[in-house]
Amino acid sequence: MTRKTLIAYFSATGNTVAGAKSMATATESDIYEIRPLLPYTIEDLDWTDRNGRSSIESDDVSSRPSIADPLEDMSQYDAVMLGFPIWWYVEPRIVDTFLDSHNIAGKTIVPFATSGGSGIDRAERSLKAGYLQVRWGKGRLLNHGDAAAWARDTLDIVYEYETQRPVCTYDM
Repeated sequence: MTRKTLIAYFSATGNTVAGAKSMATATESDIYEIRPLLPYTIEDLDWTDRNGRSSIESDDVSSRPSIADPLEDMSQYDAVMLGFPIWWYVEPRIVDTFLDSHNIAGKTIVPFATSGGSGIDRAERSLKAGYLQVRWGKGRLLNHGDAAAWARDTLDIVYEYETQRPVCTYDM
């Protein structure tokens, strides 16, 4: 049986897109960029400015920035590898917009992230707590790692065990 995978990613500065493209090529997966309707400016991304857009959105767990070109049909995908930069230890709110916009119940989603200094653990806990209906695979911080090899290995595990139990569990 052929499995269909989506590599969905948000990349505000271009760091996450490189890994996403490498993964999509290596796994022959579809790729989708989560683009904000209102693009982020350099000023918006200034993490030292608590009044900046990204700071304000991160502080408001109900914030859901609009997506420019929403993905039309998530149902065709068996698994999603979801990439994003770490903002204040968690996923950017636009990633939550993406997840809220689709029927993801029972879907296998594996996060990957880039960061200037934070790990992925808190982002994984945030996603797992916010989206209980998802089968979450163990994510990875991909700052300097081999994204293509990790994606191939991870999808092998996902598709081998998808009907038996959750891909991976970890303590919250």
